[in-house]
Amino acid sequence: MTFIKRKELTPQERAAKGAAALAKALDARGYLLAYHRMLCTYDPDLMGAYDNYYRELTLLERSFTYFEREVVWLVLLTSAREAYGDIHMPRAEESGLSRAQIHDCMALAGVAEAYPAMDFSKSWSKWISPEEADARYASMVEVARGEIPEQIAEIALVVAHAARKCRAGMRFHLKRATALEAPAEKIAEGVSYVMLPCGGPTLVEACDIWDELAREGGCPPPWVLG
Repeated sequence: MTFIKRKELTPQERAAKGAAALAKALDARGYLLAYHRMLCTYDPDLMGAYDNYYRELTLLERSFTYFEREVVWLVLLTSAREAYGDIHMPRAEESGLSRAQIHDCMALAGVAEAYPAMDFSKSWSKWISPEEADARYASMVEVARGEIPEQIAEIALVVAHAARKCRAGMRFHLKRATALEAPAEKIAEGVSYVMLPCGGPTLVEACDIWDELAREGGCPPPWVLG
């Protein structure tokens, strides 16, 4: 069934549930955004379901440390041009990132956007060596990551390329993350964040790219079930 009916709320019931959902959202986050108020006014059940999803996705401890989580979020939100991502700046500071490391995250997001140009240049194969193009890009990554540990920087770049739908870039960094023995569960946690700023279809595409490379033997698989 693709259209499931549910019990209608009276205006009084909706208002009471909405007020409770709004208070819960404020307590969980410490702030309210426009859509929180809209959903709590007209569909408090949806807001409650979304609140649980948000809590599971980005507040509860999963495989990342708090520090690692905020590195990935800063790189992702910058790559996605998500203006409301500034809510992660105080979280990043709370998690232990220095101001220099916050700048390093911005640099990682920036250097990710150099990859498509470097990858394109390989089409001029008479003059451009693919190996040299990759090596030049890798050198830029090394400078950009600054004080960010190498493994989490590579995971963050996997996520950045997933957000930008850059198949070749995502594959490049999946291989490098695998070489650094990045656990699949950490890569999966980072990739799952893409759903919030970029949407479900972008997450589907990212998982397909990961699965494709895994089937070629380039990295661990994104799933073992099904």
